[in-house]
Amino acid sequence: MRYVALICARGGSKGVPGKNIRLLGGKPLIGWAIEAAKQVRRISRVIVSTDSDKIANVALEYGAEVPFIRPANLAADDSPEWLVWRHALNYLTEHDQEQLDGLVAIPSTAPLRDLQDIENCLDEYEKGEVDVVVTYSDAYSNPYFNMVVSDSEGYCSLAVPQKNIFSRRQDAPVVYDLTSVAYVARPQFVNENNAIFEGRVRGVNVPAKRALDIDTPLDFRIAECLICDKLKAME
Repeated sequence: MRYVALICARGGSKGVPGKNIRLLGGKPLIGWAIEAAKQVRRISRVIVSTDSDKIANVALEYGAEVPFIRPANLAADDSPEWLVWRHALNYLTEHDQEQLDGLVAIPSTAPLRDLQDIENCLDEYEKGEVDVVVTYSDAYSNPYFNMVVSDSEGYCSLAVPQKNIFSRRQDAPVVYDLTSVAYVARPQFVNENNAIFEGRVRGVNVPAKRALDIDTPLDFRIAECLICDKLKAME
């Protein structure tokens, strides 16, 4: 099967300015994603979609392709990444005549992923009868037990109300946190639908220590500690 990896990295990050090229463990954040994708033998190309020349240059340094600069209308704060996937697929079809079996999205914001996490996603996808494979990790909170919403008057209630209140978290339905470690999507599904969960979705469980998604300065500090531990273990 033929796969292309897509790394989406816009230049206008608000939570952590310059996030995608900020150094983490001595390497730009996007460099971790590119290197992970390039290790997967089933992935034939690693492409970066960005609106930033600075990010594009760093991506090229780390061996990725930047065949286009992402249009501004797909690089705003509220631009759905789903449309960025579709834009990349359309470009590859029209300009490179690529006939893909799957698009592997590898966000730059999960630098602690392991090669095996991506391999596991591809294995799950190749079982067939699926439109998208996502990654998830065991949840710290549970909407059936200890997650609440607050109304306009400040009163709290369970996020998912139940007739029978669970007194122990172990008794509540098991839930998971979606992570940004990796996605594998069927190109035709991306082009014909508007969201992941409109289709047949299966998932791969990734340990929490490898599933951290960097969205805030605190996330970045935690990632620095975990990357430091990882690099020490490799010495």
